Amino acid sequence: MRDAESSEAGARKNTDADGDAFRVIEKPLFRRKSRSVTLAETPPPAKPEPVRRPAKVAQQLALAHHLQAAIDRGAVADRADVARKLGLTRARVTQLLDLLLLASDLQDAVLALEAVNGAEPMADAPSGRWPTPGRGQSSGRRGVTAPRSAC
Repeated sequence: MRDAESSEAGARKNTDADGDAFRVIEKPLFRRKSRSVTLAETPPPAKPEPVRRPAKVAQQLALAHHLQAAIDRGAVADRADVARKLGLTRARVTQLLDLLLLASDLQDAVLALEAVNGAEPMADAPSGRWPTPGRGQSSGRRGVTAPRSAC
């Protein structure tokens, strides 16, 4: 008799208020990414290690050091010769070599930058919009200046 009562009690526990039957799952389930929801008993595979490489700006700075060393050694005559040999414009070579004008501590910081999983650290630059002029700054229009603060 006790078995019948316990089975009835178990059946009552596995029904909702409307009397619909459902299963109680006591194992942990893991959701799989797919078009529909899929549950599995095995955990998903561990995420791979992030792929790290030098940032693009660090590579450009290293190239600038290499190009300047080649010019200093006499391997190439000047910046124009570097541009011809690399197939770059003289303006681009100048831009690259201008990175050498940064302070040495900034150059060290740039050389230490890494891109993780393809995300460049310098890609979070402003969206191209110029900041609005603040107090005491020129508004950018001729003859019109921002109001000055009282001294």
